[in-house]
Parts: sequence; C-alpha cells; structure tokens
Amino acid sequence: MFSELSLVSTSLGLLLFLIHLVALQAPSLSKRFLQYFPRSPQLGILLLSTAGIWAFILASTIDLGEFTPFRFFILLGIVTCTILFGWLVPDFLTVRSLGFLGLLAAHPILEITFLQSGWSSFLLSLLSYIWIIIGLFLVGIPYLLRNCITTITKPQQHWLWNLLCWFGILYGSTLVGGGILSFYSRSN
Repeated sequence: MFSELSLVSTSLGLLLFLIHLVALQAPSLSKRFLQYFPRSPQLGILLLSTAGIWAFILASTIDLGEFTPFRFFILLGIVTCTILFGWLVPDFLTVRSLGFLGLLAAHPILEITFLQSGWSSFLLSLLSYIWIIIGLFLVGIPYLLRNCITTITKPQQHWLWNLLCWFGILYGSTLVGGGILSFYSRSN
C-alpha cells in the first residue's frame, strides 16, 4: 500500500512531468494559453471559487484552538471576502487566485513531509516553499507573472522555454522516482 508521502510524490511528479512534456511538445499552444492566462476572467472566477471553497473546508475542519468559538464568523468572513475579492479586484484575478491556491496547496504537502526523511520528502518540501514564495508574489504583485510570461514566450527566448520545460520534466521525474523509492523502502 502506498504511503501518503510516496503517493503525493508520485502523483505530483507525474503531473509536473506531463504538464512540462506537453509544453515542450506543443510550445505554440502552451505559449498562447500562458499569454491568455493572466487576464482570463473565467479562469479567475474558477480559481478564486476553488480557493474560497478550499479555505472554507479547511477552516471548518481544522482545530482552531482558542478561536473555535469564532468559527462561524471566520467561515462567514471567508465567504464574504471571496465574493468581495472577485467583485472588487478584477485585475489579474486569475494570477492572484493562483497565488491563493499555491499557498493553500503548500499546507497539506508540508504536513505530509513533516518529520519524514528521504529525497521525495526533501523535494516536496522544497516545492512547497517555492509555492509559498511565488504565491506571495502572485497575490501581492500579480503583474510580475505577466512580465515573466511575456519574457519566456518571446521567439528569441526559445532556449529559455526549452530549459524551463526540461527542468520541470526532470523535477517531475525525480519526484516520481523518489515516490517509488519511498514506497519500496517502507514496504521492505
């Protein structure tokens, strides 16, 4: 049976591997999607709704300690802030929502890797901290992602596109390998 660490490492590694492989094999389609992504209102609403639902479920299920009596107000605040954010901050809503999701996704991965050893634990923790740092920048300074996308999708920067794709493929492959090694080391 797969442990949580090996399952998360393998599945996240496969996801990274496939996304970067598609970006390497179909660069024009991938570049068009990336250029469309920062200003897409439909994707922004979808990602913000996902982040709001995730935060609502998280706040309704975790132990809030001394703030438990205020759980109703916290949940009401999450719903209200999600709606108001979507209404009052439409600029780069997709990028900001992606930042929220990155911050939310780092928590369960860091929880799984807590006090674990091995390459997959290290690589997942590293990826989570990268998501946290990038997530903070995406929420606070969302136009930076647009500028980065503009830079890497230029025809003159084809080498940079390939380098980033190969790095993602390599990182995903390493995560898959670490997950498989973690599975076999725990089963023996």
